[in-house]
Amino acid sequence: MNVHTNNVQILKKNGIPAFAVIPYEDYLEFFPKKKDDTVPQEVAEKAILNEMPLIKAWRLHLKLTQKEVAEKAGITQAALSQMERAENTNRTTTLQKLAVAMGLDVEQVKD
Repeated sequence: MNVHTNNVQILKKNGIPAFAVIPYEDYLEFFPKKKDDTVPQEVAEKAILNEMPLIKAWRLHLKLTQKEVAEKAGITQAALSQMERAENTNRTTTLQKLAVAMGLDVEQVKD
């Protein structure tokens, strides 16, 4: 695995490096958690009955604003608004950012 982060803290024991500490965001990127990739019935119903993309259904289910999700994902609120339109198709890298921002697995937000 080729891991690169600029923010590593080395902890020493008796003057010898013993641990490396990295930011939690980097940890999640390098070692993604295995999550339950199911979609709750409430989210599925929102997506199907209201003909909305899963990213929007999840955001509403989690009671998050577009601004909150966009900031966590490192995109603009306007960009997220466009992505939440039913006719839009999103790149996997963008979906990954949105999934992480909402604490989900990318498989849970793919339409």
